[in-house]
Amino acid sequence: MASILKTIEAKVEAGERLAREDGLALFEPRHLLDVGAMADRVRRGKHGLRTWYIANTHVNFTNRCENRCDLCAFWAGAGEERGYLLTADEVVERARPDVAAGVTEIHLVGGLHPDIGLDYYLDLLGRLREAFPEVCLQAFPAVEVHYAAKKAGLPVAEVLARLKAAGLAGLPGGGAEIFDPEVRRRIAPRKISGAEWLAVHREAHRLGMPTNATMLYGHVESPAHRVDHLLALRELQDEAGGFAAFIPLPFHPEGTRLADLPGPTAVDDLATMAASRLLLDNIPHLKAFWIMLTPDLAQVALRFGADDMDGTVIREEITHAAGARTPQGLTTADLVGLIRGAGGEPVERDTLYRPIVRGPRPAEWRRSSTC
Repeated sequence: MASILKTIEAKVEAGERLAREDGLALFEPRHLLDVGAMADRVRRGKHGLRTWYIANTHVNFTNRCENRCDLCAFWAGAGEERGYLLTADEVVERARPDVAAGVTEIHLVGGLHPDIGLDYYLDLLGRLREAFPEVCLQAFPAVEVHYAAKKAGLPVAEVLARLKAAGLAGLPGGGAEIFDPEVRRRIAPRKISGAEWLAVHREAHRLGMPTNATMLYGHVESPAHRVDHLLALRELQDEAGGFAAFIPLPFHPEGTRLADLPGPTAVDDLATMAASRLLLDNIPHLKAFWIMLTPDLAQVALRFGADDMDGTVIREEITHAAGARTPQGLTTADLVGLIRGAGGEPVERDTLYRPIVRGPRPAEWRRSSTC
């Protein structure tokens, strides 16, 4: 083992926080197995063999988006025939069979549609809460919250308070991409800045609303950009502790304006997972998002620091628009099998990481309290 890794290992064993230069060393491909072993030890120290999963469904309520990011294959511009916007009734009806089958979370992400704003979001949450009071609603990444606040002429904190009162359980982590301004100008020049993304999540944490965080990697960024991104998340977590989970997202180039890029390798995926676990010492959960990693690689990631397989993810559209070959949803039995196959102990959870107890039929479930 290289001397730098021995120094890092000593810090990890002593529970000391890793520095930026340590983070850069973690991304060396030749260090992969040693770094993975360290991340696995940290994961076991935090969670033992417990590995979380959720029964959830995704509803992408619109693909119209004013940002038109180069990294995205999902958006549709004005006048495109494939552009759509679902009504609240249509969202409810799309989610209804999944809720009847036993999902405990509805995950709502769309785009920056020019004709909708805060009223649409509030109506959507209200209709879903009325129809499915037992289900947690995780919705509207920071870019959508920021957009709604700007259109309404309200502070972000006020918008978040109204969304929370309408039934929002937590924010997803999408749109973080890479915080570095120059990278952001190259991949998503119209999107809110990294500082603005962090500010939205800071306000959510102040309101007691848990959120997730992400990092989209494997495009034009360097390992240094990734480390700086992770350290910015760690710093915000030190302030309020509102991040429940971190999800590293490998870039899928197909169908985007960056389609000439190769995307990350499996080695890169596992190195990023392990480095995230070691650097983010204050974020409790690390997800292996199988939709973007593939189920097989997500299973391996459970031995590289991840403690969460995300969920059934019924009807995900955004990553599949960029060429993902993964299934349109897994069953809970599939997830349990993947977790057990990696030596883990599966634990079903809800959005807030409360354990779910199932009855004789999958649709019969309970938790300690409602969302």
